[in-house]
Amino acid sequence: MSDRRRLVFTLLLLLSASCLPAQRPAPLSSAPLRIAAAADLQPVLPPILQAFARQTGIRADASYQSSATLATQIINGAPFDLFLAADTSFPQRVIEAGRAEETQPVPYARGTLVLWTRNDSGVPALNPEALTSGAVRSIAIANPEHAPYGRAAQATLEHWHMLNAVRPKLRIAENIAQAAQYADSGNAQVGFISLTSALTPRLKADGHFTPIPPDDHPPILQGAIVVRGAAQSQAAHRFLEFLRTPAIAHTLAAEGLEPAS
Repeated sequence: MSDRRRLVFTLLLLLSASCLPAQRPAPLSSAPLRIAAAADLQPVLPPILQAFARQTGIRADASYQSSATLATQIINGAPFDLFLAADTSFPQRVIEAGRAEETQPVPYARGTLVLWTRNDSGVPALNPEALTSGAVRSIAIANPEHAPYGRAAQATLEHWHMLNAVRPKLRIAENIAQAAQYADSGNAQVGFISLTSALTPRLKADGHFTPIPPDDHPPILQGAIVVRGAAQSQAAHRFLEFLRTPAIAHTLAAEGLEPAS
């Protein structure tokens, strides 16, 4: 074949390839990536999992519970591949139990605590003083022993010097998603909930919120670990990298989770 004909043939091959439809990357395995996800991620993670699947061909399933519950399950051998917690203390427990690949949690986001109430709750103003007034009879918070956002809510009430005064009003939820349900259903007049919950279409339509000043409680720095011996370890690392890309970080910020740094 002459050089001229070889060049023409090569150009035709390149042109044909460019006309072919894009092929989705083959999955690393037919088994899904199993993610243990903190409850505050429930409103924001599903579309990110879909984007990850479109880009990589890797399907991921998430189980949403309190960070403490998920950490205990992983330590006891639950078959998760990746743990996305709402703080760094619970991933650290998994590390100390020898069940993580990392030596320290990998920060992936920073959460925001807000005070939320229904528009028809009868609460005149969302401020610290309202919580101790007779207008507020019930306050939803996540369990401080199980949920980092509940721990932040308790720290906020201590910072405001009103924890003992409002303790009889507290309605303790298992996790931050349930605290939002308590407030939205009217089982509590106000709730300390995550910004990720407050920004969902339903809660935006049903009520309003005010952010808690970040200096009023310890930072809600959210951390992750890949579970040691995970069947989908490679996919877990790949998703963790995907989660920290600028585009996904921008998506998380729009939904209530700021970048970790």
